[in-house]
Amino acid sequence: MKDEVPNLKGYDQRLRDEAAEDMEIPVTEPTKKTQIIAIYGKGGIGKSFTLANLSHMMAEQGKRVLLIGCDPKSDTTSLLFGGKACPTIIETSTKKKLAGEEVKIGDVCFKRGGVFAMELGGPEVGRGCGGRGIIHGFELLEKLGFHDWDFDFVLLDFLGDVVCGGFGLPIARDMAQKVILVASNDLQSLYVANNVCSAVEYFRKLGGNVGVAGLVINKDDGSGEAQAFAEAVSIPVLASIPQDDDLRKKSANYQIVGTDASPWGALFADLGLNVSEAPPIRPRPLDQDGLLALFDGSATGAGVVLEPATDIDMRGKNAVPKASLEVVYDDA
Repeated sequence: MKDEVPNLKGYDQRLRDEAAEDMEIPVTEPTKKTQIIAIYGKGGIGKSFTLANLSHMMAEQGKRVLLIGCDPKSDTTSLLFGGKACPTIIETSTKKKLAGEEVKIGDVCFKRGGVFAMELGGPEVGRGCGGRGIIHGFELLEKLGFHDWDFDFVLLDFLGDVVCGGFGLPIARDMAQKVILVASNDLQSLYVANNVCSAVEYFRKLGGNVGVAGLVINKDDGSGEAQAFAEAVSIPVLASIPQDDDLRKKSANYQIVGTDASPWGALFADLGLNVSEAPPIRPRPLDQDGLLALFDGSATGAGVVLEPATDIDMRGKNAVPKASLEVVYDDA
């Protein structure tokens, strides 16, 4: 008896129908022992600062933590290691391959303060695709035994304002259980956060399981837009890190503040607890008008009307009047 072949007729249409359904937002607790958490945010918003201090505090709390930088800038671990740059997995792999050698854990993974950390890296500018570099990096991690490692938390630092497939890997392939967003009270960082929420929602409609655990507001000046965004997309605020000169200076000098010895320790201790306990939630991303509505209209171009351009506008000095072909009848 031949195996039954499933009827695939109309399968693509059924996927579209499912994606169009308005579903309730389920809340599910993480089920795996290791929580794999992807952190997304606009470049320069403070993800690396947040993650270095968060991971250090979690380690102080007795957790086994692996921090993986997934940004081509390879700066996630710089604060953790006092400004020193880690050899990246991609760079090391290339050198070892040319020498006919295998990459070993000690070549790419380093530790400080109980935190294990590594950088995936990426190609030089103009010499390759950063997203593809991320995919290649995770393939190497699997060869090194990634799925057999014993950690309580694996934190992945991803650049959120790049939309190619490699950077969406944790969401698209269910590599993480949940996502944490880092943003501030500015339109561009919240635009990126909203884009990530849209990606999570898109893949949830296609059967994915990744949810958003919440938002970390960095450089919080108290103006409230990031808080309003979190409420609008139905996710919690996990921590508000103030815009403070002491924090800025310590970060610039590669000083860890996520420690009980620091006056900022309690803030990161609470963040560590919230990150570990927050369930993955299905967000409600905003449309462009909804996002702009969080801000004062005078700062976002409210009232601007789109004026269509003409062919003459485009040709400028090269415009040549053409005789009209319209037939005009004399009055009777």
